[in-house]
Amino acid sequence: MSPLISVITITYNAQSTLRRTMESVASQTCRDYEHIVIDGASHDRTLEIARSFAGVRILSEPDKGLYDAMNKGIAMARGKYLLFLNSGDTFSSDEVLEGYARRARLGDDIIYADTQIVNDAGTVLGPRHYSAPEHLTVESFNKGMLICHQAFMVRREIAPEYDLQYRFSSDYDWTIRCIKNADESKCTNLNMVAINYLSDGLTDKNKYKSLRERYRVMAHHYGHLKALGRHLQLITGRR
Repeated sequence: MSPLISVITITYNAQSTLRRTMESVASQTCRDYEHIVIDGASHDRTLEIARSFAGVRILSEPDKGLYDAMNKGIAMARGKYLLFLNSGDTFSSDEVLEGYARRARLGDDIIYADTQIVNDAGTVLGPRHYSAPEHLTVESFNKGMLICHQAFMVRREIAPEYDLQYRFSSDYDWTIRCIKNADESKCTNLNMVAINYLSDGLTDKNKYKSLRERYRVMAHHYGHLKALGRHLQLITGRR
């Protein structure tokens, strides 16, 4: 029998952050899930740590980057829903996945929540600067990535592959395309902080390249005028 949820974790030389992610998933009260680790052929103790947790499905091989690895996770998933929780990220409590599962059992297309930022030590630094909208529509994202990717769970049947032309912002494009494929009446805000997000990610390290790429994504979906206006706000410090 297929699991309800596929939790997918992407890793590469992640020995310093992976264990807390694995422990967070393993401690969830919801048991109707599978945990998949897609590894980019790490040469540290990443695989040793992943294999120390029972029942985890692991694929380790070279890839073309983060989003290629995510596509491999989608292809490997058997669950009805997809949720990406990367190395260093954790659920905010042991009951979070059950909150997602309750809505998934009702047949929602997209289930989402809020996020708080943590540092390398796992210490909470504060809330993410964006809050998840109460009602999710395609237009919700014309101001940017309002929902953190890790707090966004989507029904696998409506989830496309990630577009590999984007190196830093394919998750933004992917999320918009998921919303376009969804029934907006079946998109549910859990109204809770669900994810502790490790701030030191690929996008954080490549801020300006990411902004340029995000402009391209925004212009593609919403037009150049909205994209230009939004990015001028970011440059002048107005959100």
